[in-house]
Amino acid sequence: MNWRNIYITVFIASILALFFIQYQYLKIGLNLAKIQFNKNVAIASQNIKQDLSSENQLSFLVGRALINDESYFDLSLDSVQNASKNFLNDFITYRLSLNGIDTDFSYRLFSRDSTFYLKSTHIFNSDTHLVKYPIELEGYLPGLVKRNIILELQFKDLNPYFLSQLNGLTIPSLLCLVVIIVIFIWVLRSVYWQHKVITTTNAFINNLTHELKTPVFSIGLATKILEDGIDPKKQQFLTIIRQQIDRLNQHIDKVLELGKLEFKKNIFLLETVDFNPNLFKICSNFEVLSKLQEVKFTYSVPEEPFIIKAEVSHLENAISNILDNAQKYSEDPVIHLAVTKFKKHLYVTISDNGMGISKKEKKLIFKKYYRISNGNLHKVKGYGLGLSYVQEVIKKHKGKIKIDSNLGKGTTITLVIPLVYDK
Repeated sequence: MNWRNIYITVFIASILALFFIQYQYLKIGLNLAKIQFNKNVAIASQNIKQDLSSENQLSFLVGRALINDESYFDLSLDSVQNASKNFLNDFITYRLSLNGIDTDFSYRLFSRDSTFYLKSTHIFNSDTHLVKYPIELEGYLPGLVKRNIILELQFKDLNPYFLSQLNGLTIPSLLCLVVIIVIFIWVLRSVYWQHKVITTTNAFINNLTHELKTPVFSIGLATKILEDGIDPKKQQFLTIIRQQIDRLNQHIDKVLELGKLEFKKNIFLLETVDFNPNLFKICSNFEVLSKLQEVKFTYSVPEEPFIIKAEVSHLENAISNILDNAQKYSEDPVIHLAVTKFKKHLYVTISDNGMGISKKEKKLIFKKYYRISNGNLHKVKGYGLGLSYVQEVIKKHKGKIKIDSNLGKGTTITLVIPLVYDK
């Protein structure tokens, strides 16, 4: 399973976990809303019970409807009962709204033996699930009919009502989850597209550098043939051509090696070696070049074994690359390479008296294609691949790169590589 699939799996698991947590919070919210609703209904019921316990205009009208007595009114019995239903409905609505309840309801007023019966003007369908709150009345009405009277409040399924009360919490949470999902998909598509572009670009660069190998080899072979019998006056021009061919070869190899390190991890094979001879070879070769280019180069390599796990050619290239940079970024180069062992690590320290590196650029110099510039001009020609390659090599050796530099005061780069054992 690649990293992309792992990221997607972790994201889906996280989203499902968020939905589950949201569902649990919703259940808790519904339970709290239900408890609050029951509390409000209880308070409203107590107020309704108290208001109907004494004789007043409403209780008197309801009482006449219960005992079918229209003698006190210039209305028919049906009109008295209809008026009672409407006035009682308005009264219950008022009491419920005072306690924060504004959902649909119905009611019925009856005795336990159903002798007296008064229904609400609003009746729910017979298949509607109802939540019932019975109120046993006291005082005037039970005394009038000589029986226990019950006022039953009825509410249809309250979950939609409770959910509507929680919309201020649930809707923003769901919107946030949707936004997170959309952003993740957008980022994933962008990263996938960028990865595809980078892969295609690297494949093109690698193919191009491989194609360049053939003409470079042919030119190098031709210069070797031309060396025989060439006019001494023209020898210097042939030397320049050879130097430029070698330089071009180095750039091509650097691009190829960096591509291999980034995309083919298994080609990097570490072997246990004594790296001391290799360090002497690097220093000796650079010393010869330094004399030709009037560079002051000194080195200090103790004559003792440095046993490390290394891919020798890559590690040699990394050290040589830093030496080349020290020479290129100095006006009158003075370079020193020192090797020490400390706490089971090999320290290769290369210092110069060059232009130095600013604090901001220290964080950028190891990025691929980044190059230190002076304003809009690059003083030293190159492609910004060298230090990126060095960093990849040192990472493969489980080492570290330390850099100490200030503008105008030179640079010191230290490569720290674990020793296998220390004798």
